[in-house]
Amino acid sequence: MLKSEPVFSDPHLESLLPAVGFSRRGFLASSASVGFAVSAGPVMAQTVVRTPADGLYTADLRVPVSGGEMPGYLAAPVKSGRRATVIVIPEIFGMHEYQKDICRRLALLGYAGITFDPFFRFGDLTRLTEIREVVAQANKLEDPQMLADMDSLVAFAGQHPKVDSRRLGVTGMCRGGRSVWKFAAHSRQVRAGVSWYGGLNPMPPAMPRTPHDVVGALNAPVLGLYAGADAGIPVAAVARMQEVLKAGNRASQSSRFILYPGVPHAFHADYRPSFRKEAAEDGWQQMLAWFKSHGVA
Repeated sequence: MLKSEPVFSDPHLESLLPAVGFSRRGFLASSASVGFAVSAGPVMAQTVVRTPADGLYTADLRVPVSGGEMPGYLAAPVKSGRRATVIVIPEIFGMHEYQKDICRRLALLGYAGITFDPFFRFGDLTRLTEIREVVAQANKLEDPQMLADMDSLVAFAGQHPKVDSRRLGVTGMCRGGRSVWKFAAHSRQVRAGVSWYGGLNPMPPAMPRTPHDVVGALNAPVLGLYAGADAGIPVAAVARMQEVLKAGNRASQSSRFILYPGVPHAFHADYRPSFRKEAAEDGWQQMLAWFKSHGVA
């Protein structure tokens, strides 16, 4: 982290700061120039991935939830028929192009990929220009509301002719990865979850319960893809979680971790300098194999 930059309360946000050699103004301009909201971090042109929607069915969704309609996005093969479905839970920035691209990547493999904006009640966080403001708004979302909204999303999506909600997986990165653990313990419809470097510590007041607290309630096994050089999730925290899982129920005992040595938090985020291609590609293949082995295929 540049010494001139402010220190944030969430260590994960270190990965959102400019790489050495980027001024703040330069990183904001770079972000805007490639079409991503500046709040999504220092976008590097050479790492931005755009999966074409050619040959895919895509649709913007409006999901009825308490207090309004939650925006969503669906990508699936054009060919008719219901598909095994993976919900992609966003990071703190809300639904932006990265999550949509993941849905398209899944669709190319035969899945229906769905993402959504869990923070829509607090505005469009992708348009905010200050990281502190993004975090403040995102942290207003309490777990019970998030889980209820996801229930509504699953029910709504299950009516779509492209979606088979009986073969349901869930994945997410960072804040979304934390939510994977929580939703796998909340919903009986989930068959498998994959958490990419999801936070393991309490974040009061909106998120006082941790993944540790829900281990005994897991309805589906979770694969944790974690970073060995994560400033916010030390290896010792992952080891503790592994021990907690061993003492849980059948689903928790079937859960497991893969730790990628020497890589930082957000190593899958191919629009940020934290991206690590080798670990990201291996994690993707591990995710697909995990879903397949648990009936999400």
